Amino acid sequence: MRFAFISDIHGNAVALEEVLHDIEKKQVDRIAVLGDIAYRGPEPSKSINLIRGLNTDVIKGNADQWVVRGVREGEVPQQALETMQQEQEWIRSQLNEEQISYLESLPTELTLEEEGVRLHAFHATPDSLFDVVLPNMKDNDLLAKLTTKKEAELYLYGHIHKAYERTVEGKTIINLGSVGLPFDGIAKASYVIIDIVAGQVQTSHVRVPYDLEKVCQQYEEFNYPNVEKMQNIIRSGRN
Repeated sequence: MRFAFISDIHGNAVALEEVLHDIEKKQVDRIAVLGDIAYRGPEPSKSINLIRGLNTDVIKGNADQWVVRGVREGEVPQQALETMQQEQEWIRSQLNEEQISYLESLPTELTLEEEGVRLHAFHATPDSLFDVVLPNMKDNDLLAKLTTKKEAELYLYGHIHKAYERTVEGKTIINLGSVGLPFDGIAKASYVIIDIVAGQVQTSHVRVPYDLEKVCQQYEEFNYPNVEKMQNIIRSGRN
């Protein structure tokens, strides 16, 4: 069985389409989506429609929650709050109520099992859409934040936009990176493939190039409210 896990699309439908094409070429059996579909990108509606068209497992991220109920004080740096609230209003203006209801209805975690190998997937942590768990966290803290709710061999999450893999005490922890807004200095879409065959597990991060300048131009053409910052993130792969 070949799984593809994708996350943090952030309304970047150009990147998403390239990832989906790559997944198709790699003959993936099953796709799972770990949240943050629409907010902060120039094509939120198209991104939601592409994900819904997969007819697959999708869970909620913090940015999906923001689309539904707004960005609240304390959830982002104070100096960024007003701008991010303006962005949220623009995103909502691009969506219909049915799409917003879809985001609101998404579950917050996913458990899969194949040939005795269990995978537990969530957006940020099993208990929060917002907690930040970085790659350099101490082993015990990493285990406590990500692995204590359910027993599994692999734990997968998104949220931080920084792709990595660590194995601690027999538990493999994988961050998918981001399809639409990577923050790890590689300006390419990121996702993860997991192969499970006869009980053997093989994992790989995949980086997919896409037309960065097309997306940067879309921010301008569609009158997005935070153009320069978003263009800088797209071009540099850094927040």
